[in-house]
Amino acid sequence: VVEMVPLFNKDRLFGGYFVQKDGIAKAVRACAAMAQFCQTQGAAQFYGNTTVTGFDIRRGRVYGVYTDQGTIATPQVLLCAGIWGPKVGKLAGISVPLMPVQHQYVRTEAIPELASDKDKEVVHPLIRNQDASMYYRQHGDCYGIGNYRHEPLLVEPADILAPGQAKFMPSVRDFTPEHFEFAQQITRQLLPAVGNAAHSPYRINGMFSFTPDGNPVIGQSHVDGFWVAEAVWVTHGGGVGKVVADIMDSGVSAWDLRELDMHRFHSYAHSKPYVRARGAQQYREVYDIIHPKQQMEQPRPIRVTPFQARLVELGGHFFESVGWERAQWHEANTHLLEEYDVPDREEWAARYWSKLEGAEHQATRNNVALFDISPFTKIRVEGPGALNFLNYLSANQIDVAVGKIVYTAMLNQKGGIMCDLTITRLGEQEFLVLTGGGIGMHDLAWIRQNAPKDHSVTITDVTSSYGALGLWGPKARAVLESVTDSDVSNAAFPYYTAQQLYVGLIPVLALRISYAGELGWELYAPSEYGLRLWDTLWAAGQAHGLIAAGGGAFDSLRLEKGYRLWGADIHSEYNPYEAGIGWAVKLNKGDFLGREALVKIREQGIQRKLCCMTLDDPTAVVMGKEPIWCNGSIVSYVTSANYGYTIQRGIVYGYLPINQSGPDTAVEVEYFGKRLKATVRAEPLFDPKLARLKG
Repeated sequence: VVEMVPLFNKDRLFGGYFVQKDGIAKAVRACAAMAQFCQTQGAAQFYGNTTVTGFDIRRGRVYGVYTDQGTIATPQVLLCAGIWGPKVGKLAGISVPLMPVQHQYVRTEAIPELASDKDKEVVHPLIRNQDASMYYRQHGDCYGIGNYRHEPLLVEPADILAPGQAKFMPSVRDFTPEHFEFAQQITRQLLPAVGNAAHSPYRINGMFSFTPDGNPVIGQSHVDGFWVAEAVWVTHGGGVGKVVADIMDSGVSAWDLRELDMHRFHSYAHSKPYVRARGAQQYREVYDIIHPKQQMEQPRPIRVTPFQARLVELGGHFFESVGWERAQWHEANTHLLEEYDVPDREEWAARYWSKLEGAEHQATRNNVALFDISPFTKIRVEGPGALNFLNYLSANQIDVAVGKIVYTAMLNQKGGIMCDLTITRLGEQEFLVLTGGGIGMHDLAWIRQNAPKDHSVTITDVTSSYGALGLWGPKARAVLESVTDSDVSNAAFPYYTAQQLYVGLIPVLALRISYAGELGWELYAPSEYGLRLWDTLWAAGQAHGLIAAGGGAFDSLRLEKGYRLWGADIHSEYNPYEAGIGWAVKLNKGDFLGREALVKIREQGIQRKLCCMTLDDPTAVVMGKEPIWCNGSIVSYVTSANYGYTIQRGIVYGYLPINQSGPDTAVEVEYFGKRLKATVRAEPLFDPKLARLKG
């Protein structure tokens, strides 16, 4: 490190790493070069010194941009106004949830130790000090100091002046020296020559923006032709430029955009208090190492299910997901640890985890459990065009008998998996679409964006209208039989069907389906009946060993059964054949979105496949996203991981080259520098003949 940057105080260094391909670009020069290139390719005019005053939007489509210089007619608008994004978006009725935050940057006067380098280009690499949330950059014989280590200084978007109104740069605020004291102290210790140098007049609080989750906001808005690319930092710039060009040109990108999708936020996440609170916290954590399961602490709680009071009484330990409070385990189940053995985990994997997850998993497999699944996203699709629409949007056959449930993927033009969900046919032209809570807004936006324009289909998000419970386990039928007059035998109520019935006096839509891979039902009731539904099932279930189980057990149960998780195991970069769900594709049903691409993929064959692997060491467990090695090289990464408490092995999923995907193939999973031996297994690991599900 000292060889590359002689200004370092070696006594303060523990170690470092060098990113050889890192570089520095001057933003104004880069933008000018790109603009000039676009003009040589025949691009239209650039309008500088022009203020946008509004948009010409008619019948849900954009036709032009109003400016102080007149109207610019255009069928396409891309909003990439940075810290002005919320202000400009509001002119089009579009909410852009981002928070401008001030960030300090100081430039020193000339440093004697760099005097000999005065006429040279940059020679020192850009330096990042993660522990202190700081960075340093050489400017000839001077140094620049960037400082994040202060309480967030928020700026309301409405208070930011337009470029022509500011005395200097509207994105710059006056320097606040009281927030630089820590940075100065650290710099004097680490880089004495820099820390002791006088400051030049160039001392600023510059502005940039944070969204509630720290990622950019990209996609087409609810206004046709109006696109958004906001909260884009320099580090994202090249990639965002590529994917925005792709989606504006062809409607689809080769790269999955789920973590950047502008529709991922629920309505509460657009409120000013939430945007402020989360923007401030994202600023505090920008240099932090965040555990994969680390929870957002504020603002909470925001959304609670009808069963929250009962879960609190049972000692539920809650995680947050898109505003919902979701119990991961319950302290009331501590007694289960006397019955079931759950292996210990090492310190990192044990954070935000409890042995009770393993105990609840095993109790579900042996007896029966209630899971709160109310956050599942519930979408009603109905109208005279509903069947044809859903059949075109789905890879599976949706034209089934009323009362049947269909598992299906929804694809893009390239055959990539955009949604992974179930569709229940409730009537001739009435359907219930069920998908994950965390991805609900993404899936809802995809369905709405592809809906027919003739108003033949109505799409309604009814998530908040219904509480839902998963009643799963080998004794689930015994519990349900005791509280309903309906026949719930296998003959009368087969797997993958739905019926209306009563649980006690409560009207319930019951779906014979199970993401836990066990006999059981998903039970949907209007929210106001929630507590009565819980209490009825709870009382009836005590004779059968019924427990409340949480999200931790839910995940390990589904992984033992090989059920995919959209956003981890599958997303738009993978097609159904690679993902192992080709059985749910019906090429012979007629045309559907993505069919043409799938036909070509099937003809050409696939080069990779989603595989199930188990760790050879029965005590080992990993977290997900770790590298997978095979034959001495990295071939993939872990998409999902957990411990299989029934099979007593750590489970990992990941895509492997097709010639290395066969059962018994030896691989390694790298975890904190150690390569853990693992073996490819045939899936599913649990109940491969579906005897328990269909029993």
